[in-house]
Amino acid sequence: MLTSIADGIMCCLMGKTTNAVGPVDSVESSDGYSFLEVKPGRVLRVKHTLPTRRPEEGPKEGPKRGVVHCKRKITLYRNGQLVIENLGDAIRSELLHCQNGPGEPQSTMELELSDVAGNASTQGTTANPGSGARQAPAPGKRRKRKPKKVVNIDCKKQISSCKGTQSDVVLFFIHGVGGSLDIWKEQLDFFSKLGYEVVAPDLAGHGCSSTPQIAAAYTFYALAEDMRAVFKRYAKKRNILIGHSYGVSFCTFLAHEYPDLVHKVIMINGGGPTALEPSLCSIFNMPTCILHCLSPCLAWSFLKAGFARQGAKEKQLLKEGNAFNVSSFVLRAMMSGQYWPEGDEVYHAELTVPVLLVHGMHDKFVPVEEDQRMAEILLLAFLKVIDEGSHMVMMECPETVNTLLHEFLLWEPEAPAGEGREVEKK
Repeated sequence: MLTSIADGIMCCLMGKTTNAVGPVDSVESSDGYSFLEVKPGRVLRVKHTLPTRRPEEGPKEGPKRGVVHCKRKITLYRNGQLVIENLGDAIRSELLHCQNGPGEPQSTMELELSDVAGNASTQGTTANPGSGARQAPAPGKRRKRKPKKVVNIDCKKQISSCKGTQSDVVLFFIHGVGGSLDIWKEQLDFFSKLGYEVVAPDLAGHGCSSTPQIAAAYTFYALAEDMRAVFKRYAKKRNILIGHSYGVSFCTFLAHEYPDLVHKVIMINGGGPTALEPSLCSIFNMPTCILHCLSPCLAWSFLKAGFARQGAKEKQLLKEGNAFNVSSFVLRAMMSGQYWPEGDEVYHAELTVPVLLVHGMHDKFVPVEEDQRMAEILLLAFLKVIDEGSHMVMMECPETVNTLLHEFLLWEPEAPAGEGREVEKK
């Protein structure tokens, strides 16, 4: 046990990943790093920073303060068509100067699950909740179809401004494949100085977390349970989840599992609302030994696709962020373990939490159409595109990203003018 703790501390000091970590209890270090044992022998490094300034009480709940009536009907037909009827309040507040006209209290979207790019939003760089584009029905008489699945959502959410001085607010930062908590350095420093309590874990096999030598340790479900353990350990009353790339899927999972605890979600270059399924023709299906030989080429490809520019500054950011610095075995297991059939469009459409989508325009991993599609499906979503950024936009444009995130944390909706009217059907 003492050896494992010593290895973890040496990992933080030397920047090297340990491959074998014995069972330990949660250990807090003086530099803000913790080592949390989520399962016997499975230890995650967690950066946990408590606010230095004196915390204040959370906002006092008023009768109409930030209350939004979330009401929608989601119908999935057997031919793959998804129909979403928004019946509740529209969000009329302007967010981040990204408003594209007033939201409609009632609107209906008809979307094909099999066509993501073809049905992407044409709203430019902004999407407002409840304002999905209408698709004209097919000509001719339509037979009455029997739906495969119908989901009715009818609840009221109280959305409030989250300030750094409030003791019931915690920010969770979750990285993606090949990254580490170090990619959030600028965000962790920024929000810590503002008084926010921040939590950022290393995924298994990444950073200074333990590296199990079995592929089953890196499936979506195994990693999601790790994030559940971290969330349950540090969560308070109002929790904000910030995810990047693959980390967005874990944020979505937690928001779906804990709707009363997750107050807001921020998705950075997370892609569309589609179920995860590993590709059968991916380069990551090659044997580990071949991937190891190709690792310099893969690192160069990641630099070229993940950053808008490929200069010395970007190379230094990649090194400091400890990004794409995982073993070939972990990389192969992570890519082949991305199987999550439940995370489809219906799953995402059921979320009632406010979501800010941040997209780097030059991202070669995630097309902007996928985030536009996500903004269409989600009930309360705002999309902001950063022209100068790419996939690692939070490292390339930290000031811009920090400003957007902070404005979203402070945002709260105006009091609705009235309850959404029920749609009359003949």
